[in-house]
Amino acid sequence: MTTRSDFDLTCQNRSMESKIIASLERISQAFRVLLWNESKEYSLSPIQVQVLIFLLYHSEEKRKVSYLATEFNMTRATISDTVKALDQKGLITKEYDPYDTRSYVIHLSEKGERIAEETSLFTQELQVPIEQLNANDKDNLLLSLIGVIRHLNKAGIITLQRMCFTCAHYRSDHQGATHFCQLLNQPLGGSELRVDCPEHLPAK
Repeated sequence: MTTRSDFDLTCQNRSMESKIIASLERISQAFRVLLWNESKEYSLSPIQVQVLIFLLYHSEEKRKVSYLATEFNMTRATISDTVKALDQKGLITKEYDPYDTRSYVIHLSEKGERIAEETSLFTQELQVPIEQLNANDKDNLLLSLIGVIRHLNKAGIITLQRMCFTCAHYRSDHQGATHFCQLLNQPLGGSELRVDCPEHLPAK
């Protein structure tokens, strides 16, 4: 591993790895800009928008403060403040556990669901160049990005993942050239690998 910064232009322009990392950083800037623009339009913070979108597309067991804190790599207190703000804006409701009034499932209100659906389209501009890639390039890009995410997960930087590579149902050969889902009982092509699977079971 190099000890030179990937943002040192002398190093970067001589290193393919550094150019790729710099490119990913530029794309992360685009995500921040797009998300910030969307949040300003609805007078929300970026994390409030992200939580609304997550609540829209994930099951009840994942719509709790403890899970959200792990999902977004934030403290329970920070997520609780976010949920409180969304509640005050009338965008969510809370369904309390009858046996534990400290625990509750978060549901979107009608207004919250509408805003979540509208804001979830903030990545559309990123779709444009990706759609123009040929099928093989898309497969290779997806596999490469999943590999990066898997490493970051193992390093403890991204704490929670629901992708095929971290699932108990996933099987592969030693070279990682084939992919098989035991839950579906079928092989998976590169384009069928999932980054966020609702049936994900964490591998031990």
